[in-house]
Amino acid sequence: MRLAATASHNRAYAVQGLLCDHPTGRGRKELGIRIPRPLGHGPSRFIPEKEILQVGNEDAQMHTLFADSFATLGRLDNITLVMVFHPQYLGSFLKTQHYLLQMDGPLPLHYRHYIGIMAAARHQCSYLVNLHVNDFLHVGGDPKWLNGLENAPHKLQNLGELNKILAHRPWLITKEHIEQLLKTEEHSWSLAELIHAVVLLTHYHSLASFTFGCGISPEIHCEGGHTFKLPSVSNYCICDITNGNHGVDETHDSPAGSISTTESFCEVEALMEKMKKLQECRDEEEASQEEMATRFEREKRESMFVCCSEDEESASTRDVSRHFEDTSYGYKDFSRHGMHVPTFRVQDYSWEDHGYSLVNRLYPDVGQLIDEKFHIAYDLTYNTMAMHKDVDTSMLRRAIWNYIHCMFGIRYDDYDYGEINQLLDRSFKVYIKTVVCTPEKTTKRMYDSFWRQFKHSEKVHVNLLLIEARMQAELLYALRAITHYMT
Repeated sequence: MRLAATASHNRAYAVQGLLCDHPTGRGRKELGIRIPRPLGHGPSRFIPEKEILQVGNEDAQMHTLFADSFATLGRLDNITLVMVFHPQYLGSFLKTQHYLLQMDGPLPLHYRHYIGIMAAARHQCSYLVNLHVNDFLHVGGDPKWLNGLENAPHKLQNLGELNKILAHRPWLITKEHIEQLLKTEEHSWSLAELIHAVVLLTHYHSLASFTFGCGISPEIHCEGGHTFKLPSVSNYCICDITNGNHGVDETHDSPAGSISTTESFCEVEALMEKMKKLQECRDEEEASQEEMATRFEREKRESMFVCCSEDEESASTRDVSRHFEDTSYGYKDFSRHGMHVPTFRVQDYSWEDHGYSLVNRLYPDVGQLIDEKFHIAYDLTYNTMAMHKDVDTSMLRRAIWNYIHCMFGIRYDDYDYGEINQLLDRSFKVYIKTVVCTPEKTTKRMYDSFWRQFKHSEKVHVNLLLIEARMQAELLYALRAITHYMT
């Protein structure tokens, strides 16, 4: 990374030489060179740049992660720079993504990137679409396919229906959907290819959630990531801006906003007190199975009335709808029409007992990689809550995970869903549902409004739970349908 830092310094020096007046009197205008500068401040629109670990300040573990990421992707993207708040997870994420996109597998490389484009486009995630358009072309993909899904092979067009349902209403997937893909004569998929495609779809639906949930900024080389306009400056050299020596104040709102320190402390204390009382109630008495089932149905029903944001602040993105069909189809339609979500009992079909082995059998090693990533996200803890240390956060992490699965109709018989309302307040539920179900509607105001006293690293941690719980929920429905088809 020292080499990278030196190269960066040299580039900055070269830019400074181009922008500042030369001894010969030739200035920037005479050279006629247009130099882009980044829009925004840092990898995230939600998190102050100074709080995100900079490449030059990493420790040995960060150094290895950054080097691996750069070697794998050929870039150090903004998702990596935000995920690095949690190095253990990032390592697992990069390893899994590398295997899905670049290692030997059932699907050709250009198909993999095109499926990533299809999945990200369902949530209007131009950030991911732009990255994979570049990757698709780099591995020899046909540029004509990028003019719209109808220009792609029929085999990929046929995947559009599964992509749509998985992204928005996975509980509707049946073995008939699977049969249609596997028995379409010349355009049919093999079981191994379909497993690869399903894993890619769920991976990129979830990654779209992370992208919007953490306010990931566009890469400088992509649309929306740069400008050629010069900023308004007064009394310092323009090269200062190019080198990052900004003279203007680039403050971001803190996650607490205008909340006072005292009020902040009280909110954390109140949440910790609820956790303590719930633990005492667990020790004293256990609800009956009938009561547990009733509480699940109540929470599932109430989750339907948690409204996702309609805020005008949401990040503007260019139209990517040409990469998918049926633009009106979404989670919102389901909730507004009051359709019933059937209950999926984990005791009958689980990732650990069924999904994991199916994936590993048809796409070797991927089941292991995904399972490791699930466990790291679910078990990850630093035993802290805001300003408190030595805190057992397992109850809170489980409530977040199970609330997401509850929204998808997935029930754990051994969990008391009454705990969710105790631990997750309404603003947090709105954020969770928006990021998981309609991530393109996520706003900075929503990000700031939940857990206002917590650190940004803790909010990124929440997003890791959200995306992995979502991915597992989608996989459970798809893999169950594949299992039913096979049997």
